[in-house]
Amino acid sequence: MKTTLIRANERGLKDLGWLQSNLSFSFSGYQNPVRQGFGLLKVFNDDFVYPRNGFGLHAHLNMEIISVMLQGRMSHKDNLGYTEVVEKDWVQIMSAGSGLRHEEHNVGEEDVNFLQIWIEPKLQNIMPRYQRRQFPEDKRHNKLITIVSNEEGQAHCWINQNARLSLGYYEQGQHITYSLNPLNRCIFIFNISGQLTIADETLQPRDSLGIWETDTIAITTNAECRFLIVDVPINN
Repeated sequence: MKTTLIRANERGLKDLGWLQSNLSFSFSGYQNPVRQGFGLLKVFNDDFVYPRNGFGLHAHLNMEIISVMLQGRMSHKDNLGYTEVVEKDWVQIMSAGSGLRHEEHNVGEEDVNFLQIWIEPKLQNIMPRYQRRQFPEDKRHNKLITIVSNEEGQAHCWINQNARLSLGYYEQGQHITYSLNPLNRCIFIFNISGQLTIADETLQPRDSLGIWETDTIAITTNAECRFLIVDVPINN
């Protein structure tokens, strides 16, 4: 097993006043030559958007874009005709494909906090699509739930890549085993809250650990915790 650890205070920071982005990998004005993504996971931003602010209309092309809502209420409007508001426990995906434009704003009274995740697509220039699902926390207690996959279905969102995203919400003292194909797969684990231990590394809130060259990962929860697992190919 090989690992790479990113502590919360080692991430890049983009602060625009109304937006604070904590950047695990090179993005926008933050460039780190040793953090250019992890396998086909190219962007992992821990974003905070202040009330009555947001992202104006902008375009995306050939990227699988995932938003995991952790706090607040955020509007979404795109050129595919979708207009809605999502909040805590909702997950959105945009398969940008041949091109998609959207805008999003904080429409609540508290800061919006969401994880912005970009994964390289399997196929280029597909027809763009948008999807969202809700994953209530009270139904995820002591479970690891698939929220995004490459498989179509009603229980999760699906994207144009052989990837899987899973949300965990566990009490203290739980032991979770995660299995994967050791060939051309890597795992990026982001600890949202609480404390957990993996491969002799203890992760505090907002720490992350990349893992590869193994077929099994053992997770121990040292306190009540919430975490996200991103399971992606190393290469297309």
